[in-house]
Amino acid sequence: MAEKRFPSGFKWGAATASYQVEGGIENNDWAEAAREGKVPPCGRACEHYERYEEDFDIAKSLGHNCHRLSIEWARIEPVEGRFDEREIEHYRKVLLALRARGLEPFITIWHFTLPLWFSRSGGFEREDAPRIFARYCAYVTGKLEDLCVHFSTMNEPMVFVSNGWARGTWPPFKKWPGIEYASITTSGRTINPQSKLGFGNIIRYVSVMHRLVRAHNAAYDAIKKMCPDAEVGIVKQVILYQANANPINWILAWVMNRFWTYYFMSRVIAKCDVVGLNYYLHKKFGDRRVYDKTDMDWDVFPEGICTALMMLKRYKKPVYVSEAGVADAEDRIRAGYIRSTVKCIHFAIENGVDVRGYMYWSLLDNYEWASGFGPRFGLVEIDYSTQERRIRESAYVYKGICEGNALID
Repeated sequence: MAEKRFPSGFKWGAATASYQVEGGIENNDWAEAAREGKVPPCGRACEHYERYEEDFDIAKSLGHNCHRLSIEWARIEPVEGRFDEREIEHYRKVLLALRARGLEPFITIWHFTLPLWFSRSGGFEREDAPRIFARYCAYVTGKLEDLCVHFSTMNEPMVFVSNGWARGTWPPFKKWPGIEYASITTSGRTINPQSKLGFGNIIRYVSVMHRLVRAHNAAYDAIKKMCPDAEVGIVKQVILYQANANPINWILAWVMNRFWTYYFMSRVIAKCDVVGLNYYLHKKFGDRRVYDKTDMDWDVFPEGICTALMMLKRYKKPVYVSEAGVADAEDRIRAGYIRSTVKCIHFAIENGVDVRGYMYWSLLDNYEWASGFGPRFGLVEIDYSTQERRIRESAYVYKGICEGNALID
């Protein structure tokens, strides 16, 4: 048996996102979409807004030394240009609770949901969206920088624009004709029947994608002007595209990797101190292998994170694995998935990638966007009828890795 040790100070933890766990948020675009019957309602979710100390106690008991969370924009800026100091004080208490337990906070300033005043006026289709976003990010960082060093401006921008302006499954529900046939999972082929179909959405998609680039870059500059010592980055989902020996498939994979990962990253990397990697999906053109499936109908292929990390090596920035996990209600594959993921992170470090931490998705079962509360990603199971927390067995496997700062392989 070999022990794969990690660098001293390596960060081990899990992640959550505000709308998915907090509950009681009714003034954003997802809550409005739920009222219109376009997505499942979130409601009280996991009541994490009130129960965060209990949840952080669990994280601490599981050997975690960090935690990734997000700030709910609709709470902070419920009216354009007017910020709610009471909500800032809430998040300050959250950060103090993390620090009291020895959990280093990693903040994602925006994780998909938009306040209603912004979404109803066009959201990221607005020409002035980068300025508005930068103002919000600078405000949040300025209020929290004494309690947190690590800030990401946004989570998975390509996922946001693709689900909102190509697939039509997320707000604002705009869809390309025939896009369902381009999905790499069968679950991705289910399109919201209320989505707005049109070829013009292709132009909007490209426009919003570039506006997100500008928004991140503007936010980075605004944050650094106010808080020069803040560590600022972006969280990027890398979908790994590979191919068999067929040259046509190789070209397809080459094009898709450049479209999905390299194109966006090349336009923001100069304004990143670090990069957050989210990994869930891969597609191998010409592949005949039959994969085990998660409850999201995603291939169980944790080994792909090795290549995803090596793809980011070119940018010569520190990397945190900010999300990687599985929907697995029966807790059948999660422990093995975590072990394989950690093994691949170790391989990447040995091969020159400056990986500094891993945050499993997610600490808690939560609201999984258009899929509602069905998928179960959590190290901790939530009984949504009683809000009872129950630690899954796989969480103890991860605990051994965290506490030992090593994987026994």
